[in-house]
Amino acid sequence: MPPAQTSRVHLTAAATSALPRWLLLALCIIYGLSGLFLRDPWKNEDAAGFGVMWTLAQGGVQDWLLPNIVGRPHIEDGPLVFWIGALMIKLFGWLLGAADAARLSTALFFFVTCASIWYGAYLLGRRAEVQPFEFAFGGQPKARDYGRTLADGALLIFLACVGLAQRGHETTAQVGQMYCIALMLYGLIRSLDKPNQGALWLGLGLGAFGLASGPVMPLVLTASLLLATWVCPQRSWRRVLSISLPLALAIVLAWFAAAYFGADERSDAVAFIREWSRFDRRMYGVPVPEVLGFIARNLLLYTWPVWPLAIWAWHSWDGMRRAPHIVLPLALLLPQLVLLAMQQTGGDMQYILLLPPLAMLATFGLPTLKRSIINAIDWFAVFSFTILCGFVWLIWIAKLTGYPPKIARNVYRLLPGYVPEFSVIALIAALLVTAAWILIVRWRVSRAPKMIWRSVVISAAGATLMWVLMMTLWLPTINYGKTYRDVAEAAAMALPSTYQCVQPIRMGDAQLASFAYFGHIRFGGPEDNCDVLLRHDPQNYGEPTSVSRFQWRLIWEGRRPSDRDERFRMYHLQPLAEKPSRAPSFSDIRRRRH
Repeated sequence: MPPAQTSRVHLTAAATSALPRWLLLALCIIYGLSGLFLRDPWKNEDAAGFGVMWTLAQGGVQDWLLPNIVGRPHIEDGPLVFWIGALMIKLFGWLLGAADAARLSTALFFFVTCASIWYGAYLLGRRAEVQPFEFAFGGQPKARDYGRTLADGALLIFLACVGLAQRGHETTAQVGQMYCIALMLYGLIRSLDKPNQGALWLGLGLGAFGLASGPVMPLVLTASLLLATWVCPQRSWRRVLSISLPLALAIVLAWFAAAYFGADERSDAVAFIREWSRFDRRMYGVPVPEVLGFIARNLLLYTWPVWPLAIWAWHSWDGMRRAPHIVLPLALLLPQLVLLAMQQTGGDMQYILLLPPLAMLATFGLPTLKRSIINAIDWFAVFSFTILCGFVWLIWIAKLTGYPPKIARNVYRLLPGYVPEFSVIALIAALLVTAAWILIVRWRVSRAPKMIWRSVVISAAGATLMWVLMMTLWLPTINYGKTYRDVAEAAAMALPSTYQCVQPIRMGDAQLASFAYFGHIRFGGPEDNCDVLLRHDPQNYGEPTSVSRFQWRLIWEGRRPSDRDERFRMYHLQPLAEKPSRAPSFSDIRRRRH
């Protein structure tokens, strides 16, 4: 019996009507560009990633080969994403400013990820084994229409994900890694009908992922891909892997060779690459209960509403779980879940890498959803996003007018010193996106569309609505609470008129990058014998130890108003005062005691 007749999907051609292209493009563009501009780098990972890009853009060949933040090696990730961000600063920094120009790389990675997800789902949706049941008198959708509808659904599911909002708009290596995962998945799918072309895309994606991350996950994903070729046998797999794996290895080795022969000191390159690989290996080990608890509390919310649809897709295609549309997304999804469980510290930075394979798998659950489930998803999205929309507007009104007074007091208590800002452009944008939300809800409620993407269009539109509202009405408030600008500028003003360099003590990457960028502070290392110390003191560590004939004198201390756990202290190295020529009198001792 042909595959089309064994399919459990029963759809008419009307159910595969395409989503209007302008609407899909508008959602991607509005969502992708909102929150990228007219703001500072935010603590923590956003500022740290920007710091590497900014250092590369300001530095020389050594900085590009061995990424760092004003001299501190950055070994957490590979250099690829930082190269792209630094290039954007070089090209557009004069026009947009360094911070906004760096985030053009984030927009680039976001849009190419969307394209990879759409085309990958489209190719899978055209395959014979996933086609709907053929009716006796016709009326089933064409393969191209069905594939296009599934592709629209995959992209809408991706946009609807809760965790994508903030993490997808930051200058972090993970945003670029997400694209590499999407490109690898597209290459796997493309290789099913065009092995050579698919092998090139797969090799580029895997090599770029190795160049943008650490060595552990690329190696684990390679092993998973080898296993997938056994689960989902294709005659072309051997040829695909014989092209893609050497290409990926050559990409990573090219960086090693360039760093070894191009660095000022070859020992520096060897030490950097060794620490880069060690850092990644130390991230994983025996599962830690605290980390597992963090995953249990956060992962399901982060990946909502993608994971329920992905589980439903696995359930509904129970007779075809060795087919490419199930095996290939799982080949990139399951090893990531295993590595997440093996992490030694909790955090959601890696969660964004799950979204491309999750969205690809979840879209194949849409054709088999029951009408009751579709209505439940729609009404949940309508009510939740409408309530959240009203909450955002209420907080904004309270900040500007002081009414309701209780809400206004709570805002100013959390953000002492904050002065509300009013922007006509932000207000108009917020009104327009709110009106668009009302029209979309009205269309969905007043009609009963049959298209299979109808169950996620409300969720995608709601996620876009919330992010745009927060990046218009709330952007000044969020920026005030997450930037180091004010405290960095205050520290710079307290610096002596002539100083050699500033040695950072207990400062994280985000703090170091922000103080260097906003304060234009010249940092140095322990070997530079700096005459100024800048310490991050989350608790009282006491005064720094004096050196022979010199003492450290406190010249400034401060913190961000919104963070009570941070405190920065700056000390200047000064000569000791000359000892008095006579013995201190009793009155001198009393004055010192009091």
